[in-house]
Amino acid sequence: MSTRPVLLLDVDGPLNPFAAKRHRRPRGYTTHRFPVPEVPKPLRVWLRPEHGPRLLALPYDLVWATTWMHDANTHIGPVLGLPTLPVIEWPELHTVELDGLQWKTRHILRWAAGRPFAWVDDEITAREQRFFAAHHEGPALAHFVDPRRGLVDEDFAALAAWADGLAGRPDDLVDPGA
Repeated sequence: MSTRPVLLLDVDGPLNPFAAKRHRRPRGYTTHRFPVPEVPKPLRVWLRPEHGPRLLALPYDLVWATTWMHDANTHIGPVLGLPTLPVIEWPELHTVELDGLQWKTRHILRWAAGRPFAWVDDEITAREQRFFAAHHEGPALAHFVDPRRGLVDEDFAALAAWADGLAGRPDDLVDPGA
């Protein structure tokens, strides 16, 4: 078993800046159209191929934490040059949490089972940070990514710095900047 922290990757927001201006693809991104069974037209996704090597260079084990689930390995990973990654399988999608937590949060906590992790998502709030600080046995970073921009240099720097700083830091780590 690896001793590296895990980087949990959401697709829409961090890798696909879906909230950018509709007809203006962000610089460095390429347009892809992927079939989705529930949708009549292929889904338009903007991806930045350079993200793959940059993610692989980070000191993490990568895991998909996205509603794309296994389709991320079929469609997203190959464009980015990523190998087949483990996938968190959600028992239910987009459930409503009465306490205001993002619907993935409790599943991620159970899945991580105390292992250090960073999670990048466009729906993270301070609630998730507080929840992990109170309930996760190991270090956890809940890092918000702006869905209009996707992952940018500052996000990669924050992820690298957090992983590099794990040694000697307390177990209740959260992202102070989100």
